[in-house]
Amino acid sequence: MSQMPQLSACPSCEEPLESGDLYCGACGFDLSAVPPRPDVSPNGSAGSAGPVRAAAAGGEASEWPVAPEVDSSDTPVPTHLPTDLPGTDSAGGELPERPDAGSVAPEAGAAAPGAESVTPGASVEPDEYPLPAPGAPGAPAAPAEDPRTAAPDATPPAGTKLCVACRSGRVDPDGYCENCGHAQPRERDHMEQELDTVAAVSDRGLRHHRNEDAFAISTAALPDGSPAVVAIVCDGVSSATRPDEASLAASRAANESLLVSLPRGTHPQQAMHEAILAAADAVNALAAEPASAREHSPHQNAPACTLVGSIVAGGLLVVGWVGDSRAYWVPDDREGPTVRLTEDDSWAAQMVAAGLMNEAEAYADERAHAITGWLGADAYELEPHTASFKPDRAGVVVVCTDGLWNYAEAVEEMADAVPADAADRPLHSAQVLVGHALDGGGHDNVTVAVVPFPFVPQGAGSA
Repeated sequence: MSQMPQLSACPSCEEPLESGDLYCGACGFDLSAVPPRPDVSPNGSAGSAGPVRAAAAGGEASEWPVAPEVDSSDTPVPTHLPTDLPGTDSAGGELPERPDAGSVAPEAGAAAPGAESVTPGASVEPDEYPLPAPGAPGAPAAPAEDPRTAAPDATPPAGTKLCVACRSGRVDPDGYCENCGHAQPRERDHMEQELDTVAAVSDRGLRHHRNEDAFAISTAALPDGSPAVVAIVCDGVSSATRPDEASLAASRAANESLLVSLPRGTHPQQAMHEAILAAADAVNALAAEPASAREHSPHQNAPACTLVGSIVAGGLLVVGWVGDSRAYWVPDDREGPTVRLTEDDSWAAQMVAAGLMNEAEAYADERAHAITGWLGADAYELEPHTASFKPDRAGVVVVCTDGLWNYAEAVEEMADAVPADAADRPLHSAQVLVGHALDGGGHDNVTVAVVPFPFVPQGAGSA
């Protein structure tokens, strides 16, 4: 029987043991089954030199190998390269073989032939690895296409509207991109136009889902060759059917009428009266819709809008209006008074004219903006208003919808809102006035035209 090993703890449950124990007192493990401990551990860490023999089964002796002593300060850890294993490179070719260590020429002071000669800290790799050429052997690689010289995408057909979001999809008739489905902004959400002597800006505002205002500006030549400057502003009645179409039709019809009548010598005030009648006819024509439309929407009413316009010609200032859109005179020097040139066709104006309320009380009432005059097939009676003036100094005419004057109702407020250089920069001034309304809340569509009035020394006062 082999000598019982001396254990300090049970190999099974780590219970401490005493000398001479044959079984573990905790788990009952048979301590005699533990093999005898060799004099030297198999890894050769024993302190004795040379091979050590241990008893083996059957009485035969086996020799434990002794690990060689390695001094890491002299010999680095052998380097293993990817090329030590068989495989292929990324192009599918054979990997280059690692140079044979025996073929490396020994340097001075190197190890004897037959042993690997390695410089401490250096890896045994060739200076360069050959790279296989892409494509067919011997064929030159195709140069990458320069995006600056690449052929552009096919030009879409003329008149095709592209999406403002993806810039590639076409916009369908409903206003959505066929590619990304993005809803396109309406063309009338924000409009600007500038001529040499007049400018206008229209904006949807911050609360309305569409812009129901419209404007038209133009210039014409009188028979004597002097210029006439025209500005027309219309505001669609939101409670009516298709108010945006009504305002657009009215502004275009009035402008076209003036461009015909003024060059043939019609007096500007008479020309303005005829222009308002032409605008009314254009809006009335919109009411003649197909009978089928009435069947599907029996509660529709006639399209309607308001109109205000101005003509500056030969030292004369003419205004015309129907509804509650307004025109203001603002002198450049601000020394003369700022004047409102129009009177509203509204419930509030009627209360003030009848002496039943003062202006502050009337316009504070919730019925203040109920209009009593408009362009449309269901208007009670069309009464175009016109007036002419001869200002005694230079200034500007501000032609606007209630989307602006709701935020600058008093003439002093309008004078403060108009920039001092409005006569020199009419477009900038119109933009500033629209911004004034948007900053104030933008509850309605906002449209403003700014018409500079040059100083004419002859005459003064109003006609």
